[in-house]
Amino acid sequence: MAATAEPGWSSASHRGSSDSEIGLKLLPVTKMAEAGWRNKKIETGLSAAMPVLRSRKASPGSEKRVCMSPVSVAGSVESRFSSPTYFRREEVAELLIGDNLDSDNVTSESESDTGSDFEDTLNKGRKQMASRPSRAPPAKRPKHTPVEKKVAPQKRNPGKQQKPSPVQQSMSLAKDAPQSSRRSRQVLADSNQKVVKDAGTAWLDSDQEASNLSVSTTRSQSAQQLSRSRRVPAKSNPQTAGKENVSMNPSSDQETSNLLVSVRQLKSMAQSSRKAGQVLAAKVGQKSGVKAAAPGQQKEASNLFEAVKLAKSAMQTLVDEWLEVYKLDRETGLLELLNFFIHSCGCKGIITSQMFHKLQNAEIIRKMTEEFDEDSGDYPLSMAGPMWKKFRQNFCEFITVLVRQCQYNVIYDEYMVDVLISLLTGLSDSQVRAFRHTSTLAAMKLMTALVDVALNLNGHQENIQRQYDTERNKAAGKRANDRLEMLLQKRKELQQNQEEIENMMNAIFKGVFVHRYRDLIAEIRAICMEEIGVWMKRYSDSFLNDSYLKYVGWMLHDKQREVRLRCLKSLQNLYESKEITQKLDLFTNRFKDRMVSMVLDVDYDVAVEAVRLLTLILQNTEDVLTNEECECVYPLVYASHRPTAAAAGQFVHVKLRRHYDAEREEAVAKDHGRRSVNGEFIKLVLTFFLESELHEHCAYLVDSLWDHAGSVLKDWEGMTELLLEEIGDGEEGLTDQEESALIELMVCSMRQAVEGHPPIGRQSGKKFLTVKEKKQQMDDRVKLSEHLIVIIPQLLAKYSADAEKVANLLLIPGFFDLDVYCSRRLEKYLDLLLKQIREIVEKHTEMDVLEACSRAYYTLCNEEYTIRNRVDIARSQIVDTLVEIFTHSVEELLHEVGETDEDNLYTVATSLKRITALYNAHDLTRWELFDNCCRVLERGIDTGDVPEQIIVQALLCAHFHVLWTLAVISEYSATKEQIIRLRKQRNKVFIMCQHGLSNVSARVREQSFILLCDLLVIFSSQMMRDGHDDLQPLVFTADLPLVSELLSFVMDHVFVELEEDGDDETLKIEMLHKRRNFLAGFCKLVIYNMVDLRTAADIFKHYMKYYGDYGDIIKEMLAKARLIDKVECAKTLLLSLQQLFNELVQDQGPVIDRSSVAFCTIKDLGRRFALTFGIDLIKNRQSVVSLHL
Repeated sequence: MAATAEPGWSSASHRGSSDSEIGLKLLPVTKMAEAGWRNKKIETGLSAAMPVLRSRKASPGSEKRVCMSPVSVAGSVESRFSSPTYFRREEVAELLIGDNLDSDNVTSESESDTGSDFEDTLNKGRKQMASRPSRAPPAKRPKHTPVEKKVAPQKRNPGKQQKPSPVQQSMSLAKDAPQSSRRSRQVLADSNQKVVKDAGTAWLDSDQEASNLSVSTTRSQSAQQLSRSRRVPAKSNPQTAGKENVSMNPSSDQETSNLLVSVRQLKSMAQSSRKAGQVLAAKVGQKSGVKAAAPGQQKEASNLFEAVKLAKSAMQTLVDEWLEVYKLDRETGLLELLNFFIHSCGCKGIITSQMFHKLQNAEIIRKMTEEFDEDSGDYPLSMAGPMWKKFRQNFCEFITVLVRQCQYNVIYDEYMVDVLISLLTGLSDSQVRAFRHTSTLAAMKLMTALVDVALNLNGHQENIQRQYDTERNKAAGKRANDRLEMLLQKRKELQQNQEEIENMMNAIFKGVFVHRYRDLIAEIRAICMEEIGVWMKRYSDSFLNDSYLKYVGWMLHDKQREVRLRCLKSLQNLYESKEITQKLDLFTNRFKDRMVSMVLDVDYDVAVEAVRLLTLILQNTEDVLTNEECECVYPLVYASHRPTAAAAGQFVHVKLRRHYDAEREEAVAKDHGRRSVNGEFIKLVLTFFLESELHEHCAYLVDSLWDHAGSVLKDWEGMTELLLEEIGDGEEGLTDQEESALIELMVCSMRQAVEGHPPIGRQSGKKFLTVKEKKQQMDDRVKLSEHLIVIIPQLLAKYSADAEKVANLLLIPGFFDLDVYCSRRLEKYLDLLLKQIREIVEKHTEMDVLEACSRAYYTLCNEEYTIRNRVDIARSQIVDTLVEIFTHSVEELLHEVGETDEDNLYTVATSLKRITALYNAHDLTRWELFDNCCRVLERGIDTGDVPEQIIVQALLCAHFHVLWTLAVISEYSATKEQIIRLRKQRNKVFIMCQHGLSNVSARVREQSFILLCDLLVIFSSQMMRDGHDDLQPLVFTADLPLVSELLSFVMDHVFVELEEDGDDETLKIEMLHKRRNFLAGFCKLVIYNMVDLRTAADIFKHYMKYYGDYGDIIKEMLAKARLIDKVECAKTLLLSLQQLFNELVQDQGPVIDRSSVAFCTIKDLGRRFALTFGIDLIKNRQSVVSLHL
């Protein structure tokens, strides 16, 4: 009976068919014989040990012989004279009975090679028998009905001889028995069995009424060597140890007969018998129950497991060696195979022959459970490490190879596979996880191997049927009736084999899969889902129906990611075939909603596989997925998880391709004179991008489509043709929005091709590029350079008035291989480009466009290329023009009295804005702009009539001037005068920015705060590192008033309610980003110890209230502060709590309501602060003690 199921474990296994019951016998049950063979008296006068007869043919002197048949076994009476022992029909033992207890000379196996030696010895034994007084025969036992007894374990007592077990008692053979035998089972000796190596004979000694038994079985030479290595010397009497011939005397005065049994090969195999005939190692020291085995037997039973685990030889070799053993002795081979599976479960027990004969599955598994190591829950399939991972692969491969090698003969012997399925079914129903997991994996792999066998049989049947039809269609005179009869017989045989295989598969499916697919352990469920997908893929005729598909559909709702993942992969294997997909219409309609919803699974891997599955459905079906269902996948191309985005990109690519007609596109391209045929597909991508309404995330769309539509995205020639195409009358061209989107798409694709890394927020998983990928990048860069160098001036000229388009187009020179200008003699296009950039600078005042122009100048001014001089001249010319305009305008502004001229203010603002944009990337200190900027700032502070945009740009210009001067001084040795001058300029900037903190304009205050934080970090003591001690006069330390002003700015501009930003979500996000920058700027001062740590108390007290917006920044600052000074950090945390409590007292008075929200907030904050100290009390002792001083 099966044990009670563990909590949560599927109890369906106890309601299965009879095939899955544990009570099944390991061996196929033989029909009971109608008439059992009777017990016969053995003449006690014959007890001399006689030599073994090699020939199957009995000699004239051998009058008494005993053999057993399946009929006699089934109907035998359980007694000391009968035993359910099988012999092969081709190996019949000649058993001789004699009695010569006084003789010390036992004829060895080597002395009885001929029939004449046997006759002499027989006559000698008869003479000796005649001289001895006869004894009364033992009483005849009454016949009774065979009753199968359960053998209870017996403890070994080394000082006392053991009583033989019931199996050993039943191993005495009667003299006369039917000769026919069908199956063989090896006889195992009792625990006190003794082995005589030289004589090759094993003797048993017992104080019960039993016969001494010697078993000698011939095997192949490979089996001999294996047996020798596993043989354990028997415990022998010290007086007889070392003798070649040993005589075993009865240790009891009871009537005892010595029985010698030896199995010999046929005379037809006599030539190889000396090489192949060796005695199998007797199983020694086994307890009568089954608890433990002797070391030699343990080693023998586990050798197959060790061979598979170490994998020193191929699985094919191991299976072939096992088959040799199995063909010589089926029981020995089968026991070795069964013990292999037991040991693969991590169990140290051994299924012995005694257990194999007497116990049922439930009892055997219970015994194996007792042998299981309960101290550790690990077993081979659950252990980590490369060796055990390899073992799992070898384990599965062994089962596959085993079935493949047995598919033509052994698999149909109604013995090996039946026993194996019965054992695996019982183990899969065990409450022990190791048994259940390992046996389920073995059963599933066995099922998969049987599926392959069934497929082969189907192929053979088709071939036979085709041959039969061909032969039958011949004319009557040419038709071979013998061949037709042979083909019919062959077809019938194949059909019978097919039925047997299907019965085996049905037994495994109903006995194992049906119960284990919903096992408590997720890995077991995953194994079932993986293998059923293989069956449906390989043998679709039998398994591809709703009766099997429903299990996969149900498990799509499993709670464990691993199971859902295996289900999706199994379905992918089915849907990738158009032929199979057509048979899945009902399943698709039934579970389509679940598959679509899984694209948003909480586990990324499951989501990726779900998208891939939907892609296969989209490819191989027509209109199965509706537009609403497809729209669930579209947004995933903008996901931060790159594998999910790439899978969604493949889905989108397949969807767009279904609306793309290649032949029509070629005709359209030919009519418009285009060289590229991807124009229409590019328009489809643009339409998808615009309809997604996520126009700022084009880089994410390109990255998602790159793996599947990279060739189209790198068709820059086709994109530029669309942008420069002249639209005739009645033709529709790109709209303004589509042109902007196409330019952005083209720029993003260039960046992806040249840089080769995904956009911010996505991880590609690749740390380094391969040589092939690097070469591809270089080729793409040269390709786009050769084409865009010629085209970019035309594009800039066409869209020079559009700030958005121009800003994106000016990014393209950054992707050029500038060597192409010289190598291809394209300098004239460089002059055209510089001309267009200058016109853009003079035409636009948008900061994005100006920064793009500055970046283009910076890229083209690279000192590594020869074109630098040309670019430097063009840059200097534009700067000279701008500086001249700015200087003239400032002079007019400063000398104006009364109302200022608006045109002059505009000129100052625009010229200063252009200069600042260039100053950000280029050193313009030689134009001496600092003094004019300071004059403008002083005018704004004194009078307040200078517009805020001029003040902001003047502050930035002065800031850049100081930084460029410091960079020059740091790189080259500076004079004292240069340092003094820089120090004065730095102080002026600090003063101007500090005044800016109190300006009425929010833009001025924000810009002043950012510049002050940056300058405090730059001019801190860290600037003297790397041997720059001469810069010590430039070090600046913030005084208390400046720190207070900075902290007040943070309190007023950072920790504010979000309602002040209005209802616009985009505006809220922008404002939040700005505030996080403000907070990070001040926290930077605390982390680098540029302001007192106590000033952070005002920030720490907002930790809980604004955790969602700034929690990560404050937490990082707190961690860094603890590294600076643990005690001071602890006091700062305490100070923040004190400030909050004082504010609460001011609001509620001296009596505090401890249930109020404010008080609970303080408690939660204190609890969160306490967690930051960690669990190491000794390490944090000093900081904790400081809180109580």
